[in-house]
Amino acid sequence: MNDGLQEIWVYLSTTPLLGLTITLCAYVLGYRLYRKCRFNPLVNPVLIAVLLLVPLLLVSDTPYSRYFDGAQFVHFMLGPATVALAIPLYRYFHLVRRSAPAIGVALVCGSITAVLSAVGIAWLLGASRETLLSLAPKSVTTPVAMGIAEQIGGLPSLTAVLVILSGITGAVLGTGTLNLIRVRDWRARGIAMGVASHGIGTARAFNVNELAGAFSSLAMGLNALATAVLVPALIAILT
Repeated sequence: MNDGLQEIWVYLSTTPLLGLTITLCAYVLGYRLYRKCRFNPLVNPVLIAVLLLVPLLLVSDTPYSRYFDGAQFVHFMLGPATVALAIPLYRYFHLVRRSAPAIGVALVCGSITAVLSAVGIAWLLGASRETLLSLAPKSVTTPVAMGIAEQIGGLPSLTAVLVILSGITGAVLGTGTLNLIRVRDWRARGIAMGVASHGIGTARAFNVNELAGAFSSLAMGLNALATAVLVPALIAILT
């Protein structure tokens, strides 16, 4: 049995199938554990997958470039998955239209708060200028955040890590925090999750309530646009 597994690993390690296979397997294991724990936010499947993949790549001495040769197929599917979020949003478009002024105010306040709070705390702790610039777009989806970081002089690779950490943190702690401060409106909860923790938080919002998920997907998209406009402007003002 061990010889068979070793042969499979040797074969996969020489092809792009390696990254794709282990990524899918890690996520499936994480999601099964998530379901077994009755969708407890502390058992987030993305977090579980990361905790499984990182040690595996380190132990097997697999370069990230080789891993990403296969994992990029999953990365490509982020586009269609994001577009698919428009379907539940369409179902609640009448509520979106009715809530447009509140959404606009919440979006601007949330975007500015996300940027200034992260950069401000890091600055007080003595972070370098590149780190501060890399932190600024950490609350938007990865491709947009990396583009913003590159434009303003940050480190796109560091930004990507920070985006993932922000998303996982929001997915794990967001529901409990909103319950604690007694936010009951599903629209408000969705906007909060989408602005603070982009796609990973949106996935968690859909697990809790479809209306919250729809508003979270809207907030995720609009926040990416707002941050792309606001962050360069804020950096120009502050520097």
